[in-house]
Amino acid sequence: MSYTALYRKWRPERFEDVKGQDHIVTTLRNQIKADRIGHAYLFSGTRGTGKTSVAKIFAKAVNCEHPVDGSPCGECKSCLAIASGASMNVIEIDAASNNGVENIREIREEVAYSPAEGKYKVYIIDEAHMLSPPAFNALLKTLEEPPSYVIFILATTEVHRILVTIRSRCQRYDFKRITVDMIMERMQELMAVEGIEAEEKAVRYIAKTADGAMRDALSLLDQCAAFYFGQKLTYENVLEVLGAVDTAIFSQLLRNLMTRDIPGAMKVVEEAVLQGRDIKQFVTDFTWYLRNLLLMKATEDVEDILDISAENQMLLKEEAEAVNQEALMRYIRIFSELSDDLRYATQKRVLFEMAIIRICRPEMETTPESLTERIRILEDKLENGDFIQSGAGNNAEKNEEAVVIPKALTEDIRKIVSNWPALMTQMPGGLSSFLKNAKLSAREDDKLLILVKDPMICNYLSSEKQNEQLAQFFEKAIGKEVKFEVVAVENNRSFKQDYVDLTEMIRMEIVTEE
Repeated sequence: MSYTALYRKWRPERFEDVKGQDHIVTTLRNQIKADRIGHAYLFSGTRGTGKTSVAKIFAKAVNCEHPVDGSPCGECKSCLAIASGASMNVIEIDAASNNGVENIREIREEVAYSPAEGKYKVYIIDEAHMLSPPAFNALLKTLEEPPSYVIFILATTEVHRILVTIRSRCQRYDFKRITVDMIMERMQELMAVEGIEAEEKAVRYIAKTADGAMRDALSLLDQCAAFYFGQKLTYENVLEVLGAVDTAIFSQLLRNLMTRDIPGAMKVVEEAVLQGRDIKQFVTDFTWYLRNLLLMKATEDVEDILDISAENQMLLKEEAEAVNQEALMRYIRIFSELSDDLRYATQKRVLFEMAIIRICRPEMETTPESLTERIRILEDKLENGDFIQSGAGNNAEKNEEAVVIPKALTEDIRKIVSNWPALMTQMPGGLSSFLKNAKLSAREDDKLLILVKDPMICNYLSSEKQNEQLAQFFEKAIGKEVKFEVVAVENNRSFKQDYVDLTEMIRMEIVTEE
């Protein structure tokens, strides 16, 4: 016998098996018990929430010879025939491929004949919103005054596309998304029977990824179990099969965005792509991660709102303390827009990287959120002292006597400084390349200071071999031994405060006292 997919094998056969739709199941069972059955029903809701399954159970229940508390017995001739698909009383129509007026006219002709067995002929029209306007119009009269033995059940995921005149003739039932806990409970029931072992964390992730659809959850479970057949299903296994990303990656990406580290953020994207992660799924999951952070930031009592473990809640709390609420709202807006754009995009990675650059460069946008972000960045810079005020601040800096200006320069130092450009051309290639951006200064102990920005260059030139080579060059150039030291100055501000640029002084022909 061929293998049957889990969602088909475990399709509910009785009202008791339907999960998460108690408000609908109770109403339908009461109608059957009280014999107050309507002639037309409209089942609406997202995919995989049980619309077609409930329609089939209802069709069995109204034709069941021995109903039990409004639910089909599942053992009588009628129930068995409907379950096997052999009953002439239940007609399923896919409106996506049978949406023309001719198809509806065929139905109108068929309803004239009463059922050979059972009480009712039930027409289940799936994806009813796909019917063409002429088909809807052809269905109107039949829906309004059908024979007493005919029941129409229209199932749709887009109820707004159903004509108002059709909706007004039906009893409407809205199917809710099924909760993560309820999906988990159902999966654990069937896993025990199927002999599938899995970590609770793995099952929860599958349930969460299903987005309220039981059918999607069972399909994902089937996919993961097939990939790791005969093995215990772990959280890491599920992430790998579904192309998803662990929250640790989201945390790293968020920190890159907060520090406006574009190369770091691009590296995260590159790693995700190399691991085979789906970009659209990545963006969707990251948006939910940001949403959870925002809720954690906005309110204290979020345990019931956030469907995550206590361990992850603690991690989220730490992350939430480090990020700005307005910045989070801006991130969520950009990634939500990106999620819509990715649906039909061919270059998903490019769009993702563009969104990251927009976040890290708020000056590229003129939205209120981006302007707020730009102001926040300026405030952070002012707080950290990254700006130097012109005017009073500079005057105060000039008045400070932190810089010790040598009262007299030795003739040897003057010669080296005044001839520095020419000396650079005579230096061995290795030294000249390291000293091309160096500046010269001096100390009161008649020592020449060679100032470089890179500490690695400083360490290299201060090594015994290079130091000796430089000393020999100076001695050969001016005929005397010169005391000198290579110093690393990474910051221009520190250089201006602590040293005098002798190169500039010689160029300006400033005469020093001897």
